[in-house]
Amino acid sequence: MQTPSTLVIGAGPAGLSAAYELVQHGWKPLVVEQSDLVGGISRTESYKGNRFDIGGHRFFTKVEEIEQLWRKVGGHQFRKVKRRSRIYFDGHFFPYPLQFLPTLRQLGLWRSLDIVISYLKAKITPYKVEETFEHWTVNRFGRRLFEMFFRTYTEKVWGIPTNEIGADWAAQRIQGLSLSTAVIGALFPFKDGSIKTLIEEFDYPVLGPGLMWELFTDEVVRGGGEVRKNIGVTRIDHDGRRVTAVQLQGSSGAETLTPDQVISTMPLRTLIQSLNPAPPPAVLEAASNLQYRDFIIVVLMVDHPAVFNDNWLYIHAPEVKVGRIQNFKNWSMDMVADPSGTTLGMEYFCSLGDSLWSMTDEELIALATKELGQLQFVPGLKVEDATVIRQPKAYPVYDRSYRDNLAVIKSYLATLTNLQTIGRNGLHRYNNQDHSMLTGLYAARNLLGESHDVWEVNTERSYHETFMASEKTRKTGTRVIDEISDF
Repeated sequence: MQTPSTLVIGAGPAGLSAAYELVQHGWKPLVVEQSDLVGGISRTESYKGNRFDIGGHRFFTKVEEIEQLWRKVGGHQFRKVKRRSRIYFDGHFFPYPLQFLPTLRQLGLWRSLDIVISYLKAKITPYKVEETFEHWTVNRFGRRLFEMFFRTYTEKVWGIPTNEIGADWAAQRIQGLSLSTAVIGALFPFKDGSIKTLIEEFDYPVLGPGLMWELFTDEVVRGGGEVRKNIGVTRIDHDGRRVTAVQLQGSSGAETLTPDQVISTMPLRTLIQSLNPAPPPAVLEAASNLQYRDFIIVVLMVDHPAVFNDNWLYIHAPEVKVGRIQNFKNWSMDMVADPSGTTLGMEYFCSLGDSLWSMTDEELIALATKELGQLQFVPGLKVEDATVIRQPKAYPVYDRSYRDNLAVIKSYLATLTNLQTIGRNGLHRYNNQDHSMLTGLYAARNLLGESHDVWEVNTERSYHETFMASEKTRKTGTRVIDEISDF
């Protein structure tokens, strides 16, 4: 029997995982990708022999099936990388995740007492209902620590006050820790290991995460599927029960497909607005209310071999706009063209149309160069070359109304029986690439006769990077107060 024709929209981790699973069972899906690179936000860009990520993507997971799939497709390209990151705050570097005793030593006696008193106040009179990120964080760390290490960076990332960010985002992205667990871990290091810590090393493809998705693409094509780049979806026709046609636009012109099944990783807002006939007004309104945060990375090539030893730095300093700085050389030496220099990624979080997004590339390069000089990691650094990459809709925003909007959209999409949505933007969920991949596998298996609810992937409100404290960690008594997980 001939397999149904299947269209996968988007060649990121979710879309390529769905296509990969289908070709393993003899299906021949078509994957369309609007850009010229596969991998979505997990792609690897290049400039004059230098390679760089869009936000940084490490390969670790608690999902054994995903781990095995990575090993099968691209494990020979992995290298082990030691996790190294710090927070830059008030002119000082603090270990990230925050380590209780070293952090207090750096802050000094009076600030440390202020933090402890603030924490005790939060325990005595907590927010009874945790509606926002601010409520959730203050209840666990106290207001002073929240103000020092949570508010500034979080508002840089999201561009909205912390009292407008939903508490469930904090529950998903901040580890299952509090100030009390950090104190217990520091004072009683020989406990049974029930306190969580974070991975100390991770896998990373030698040429960046985009290499993994290039290998997945090769596997899809080898299995009989097709991956076409530089093709966007302009309209999705339906009859109220099924998708009947998909209009595409590429460099060779317009094209109409009539697939039996559609798996989409498009941002939900874009997907809903692409449907013809248009959904009911309430659904359109819910989609238009979904918010996204956009992202710019200014890549600076500097004349110094070792600017800092971290994979990246979190910049909590309010006097600069940069939110995080990556050092691609510390991910893999093969990411840089000239080992005598360093390639730095100055990351700016913004929104389409705001002052940052509206800057020209030249203005952004000038801003990043100026701010790197202000931070004074290495005095006298010379920027020898630079480039700019812009990423719209990088992060789905968990504002206080997003869950209600999602409920409306999800209910409507359930009426289109041959359409599934997957991935970070296809579900409007802050998934990392392993959970995005799992949604792709599940969607493919649904077409193969299984029954999976892709909306339930990664809803357990515990971030997968945490694990039981190692024997080494228990003996040293190192504990963490983890802040916001890597973006």
